[in-house]
Amino acid sequence: MSDKETVAAYMAKLKHPLIAEIEAVRKIIKGSDKRISERIKWNAPSYYYIQDMVTFNHRNHKAVHLVFHHPEIVNIRSALLLGEYKDRRMTYFKDMKEVKANKKELERIMTSLVKKIEKLNKSKIKN
Repeated sequence: MSDKETVAAYMAKLKHPLIAEIEAVRKIIKGSDKRISERIKWNAPSYYYIQDMVTFNHRNHKAVHLVFHHPEIVNIRSALLLGEYKDRRMTYFKDMKEVKANKKELERIMTSLVKKIEKLNKSKIKN
């Protein structure tokens, strides 16, 4: 199966009280930059551009939980990015109101991360 088919099958089976919110966040992430791809990693939808960037954590049934795990995320400042981990940040949306209210900021985070990854990749190619 293709990544698209694998994700579709995963989502069809997912039992989560915030499934509509998860779908809305997926749409925001995928729509923020056409170069972002989606696949299943760590048993959840995960997004990458050249390198892995962010993955859903569906164990939390009280919020939509995103784990931003690309190390460059620590260089992006946003009230949505929580935690003081050395190489990751977390984001939580408790309902559709929060998803809609933070759509532009999530898009900004994703496009900023894509740009940082692209810049990092170009510098690696040069060296």
